Amino acid sequence: MDTQDLLQHLPERARFSDAKMTKLDCFRSDRLLIGLNCFEPGQEQTVHTHAGADKFYLVVAGKARFAVGHQTIEACTGDLILAPEGVPHGVERALERTVVLVAIAPAP
Repeated sequence: MDTQDLLQHLPERARFSDAKMTKLDCFRSDRLLIGLNCFEPGQEQTVHTHAGADKFYLVVAGKARFAVGHQTIEACTGDLILAPEGVPHGVERALERTVVLVAIAPAP
């Protein structure tokens, strides 16, 4: 890994598409995946699970409605959403332009 990659300014990395949510890798190894999910208002991420891996979402900017297990959670800038292994999770709907930092360990 290049030392310039050790510091990343996430708002500058964000990329958006009118067609669908955008995913960008920030770091990937056999042990950890960190990335950005970028949403325009109304976009979503299908509810899914990860076998053998935990995940979190950190809202870097914006506001969205998340599904975690049987709950619906509205989260905004600075909020952390946890999705332990096997718990269904996803983004039901971005309520405004939203940037979310995600991490999955171990990496899929």
